[in-house]
Amino acid sequence: MNPEQLLFAKTHEWIAVAEEDGTKIATLGLSAFAIEALTDLVYIDLPAVGRKVEAEQPFCEVESVKAVSDIYAPVEGEVIAVNDALPNALETLGDDPYDAGWIAKIKITDEAGLNNLLDHAAYQKQCNEEAH
Repeated sequence: MNPEQLLFAKTHEWIAVAEEDGTKIATLGLSAFAIEALTDLVYIDLPAVGRKVEAEQPFCEVESVKAVSDIYAPVEGEVIAVNDALPNALETLGDDPYDAGWIAKIKITDEAGLNNLLDHAAYQKQCNEEAH
């Protein structure tokens, strides 16, 4: 996926929204900026399929040698798929954060959360401010 076509949360999650059979599905992952900041990932706790998630609330976590970090759902919905390959291949998050490094797919039940997301340019601006 091209990062310039994704939407980003202020908490560094990205989503790509696609429509499947009239339902909006968000594929979610962590931005390259977030992965670089976390460094040395050792564990990811994937959410359960079927779990209901709320926008801007933690729904799983990733652990580095430094800390445990929450991963927030940018939208409200239900987890319909998780990337089962990630726990045994955490390097995928850093190697390919926008394709093979996806974390979960969420069936969107309330689109209001989409209004709080940043486009690529606004997200890059935020990252530049955080880096200084």
